Amino acid sequence: MQLSRNLVFGKGKYLFGLIILLTAVICAAFSMDHGDDFDFARREVLLRRIGHELLLQSGDSTSRVLPVEKIDENEYQIRFENELTFQPEFLVKTTSGLLGKDPLTRDYVVNVLNCGNSSVAYGYAISQNKKDDIVACMGRTQPKACYMINIKFKPLGLNTTKNGYLLGSLPFLALVGFIFLRSVKPGKVTPERTDHDGAIALGSVLFDVAHRKLTIGGHSVDLTATESRILLIFARAPNETIERSRLQKEIWEDEGVIVGRSLDMFISKLRKKLELDPNVKIVVVRGKGYKLEVSA
Repeated sequence: MQLSRNLVFGKGKYLFGLIILLTAVICAAFSMDHGDDFDFARREVLLRRIGHELLLQSGDSTSRVLPVEKIDENEYQIRFENELTFQPEFLVKTTSGLLGKDPLTRDYVVNVLNCGNSSVAYGYAISQNKKDDIVACMGRTQPKACYMINIKFKPLGLNTTKNGYLLGSLPFLALVGFIFLRSVKPGKVTPERTDHDGAIALGSVLFDVAHRKLTIGGHSVDLTATESRILLIFARAPNETIERSRLQKEIWEDEGVIVGRSLDMFISKLRKKLELDPNVKIVVVRGKGYKLEVSA
């Protein structure tokens, strides 16, 4: 009974540990949502900075960069209060430098549109793998006009950004879970010596728990259910004192009634059934309880 309780309790603690670890991973994932919100807000600030640098390069230090508009899930538009001119190499260098500070940015396409008809005045593509960059028409200053700049980012979604952060945090979470699980793993159960049939060996006595039977020197002795339960407790701790209160609690607690003299009666019956082997006997430890003595 005690073994079953230990196993159930141990499994419960393992399950609890796994739940704690899983909760930590889920909480980390949810916390990343807030991190993404911050990064997207930071991206919009960087986009405004691109517009600001273009105005300064155009010689305009007074007009405004209009509010950055998100026109699609991964596309933003930078607009200006007044007309401006720009040099393609400056635009490429500025966007690459500023967006390089954005942890969510890998690949993106920039299109400079004419305000009147949204035709593309200039465009290029930047990739994390620099050999895939597409940049043309460098060294040609664009005429002064009303321009809008659309920047479309390659979607990253949860798979890249969150997984990157999550995979980076998993070793730490795994370490925490490992330490926790080690700290709550079930207590070690003393192994029982058994023969090939699964009976517990107590000296020359074989105790068949499943069939509640003793085999002593070729003789077979049947046990009652209660006798078997009592002997099993002793068999798991041979030559160790078992307190009387523990025996009573483990044998009769589930039945809701503990009868003091019942234990003495069953111990007496067990002693008689073990008499066939003088090297195996249950002795009284005065003031403490009982001990199953197994001599070599």
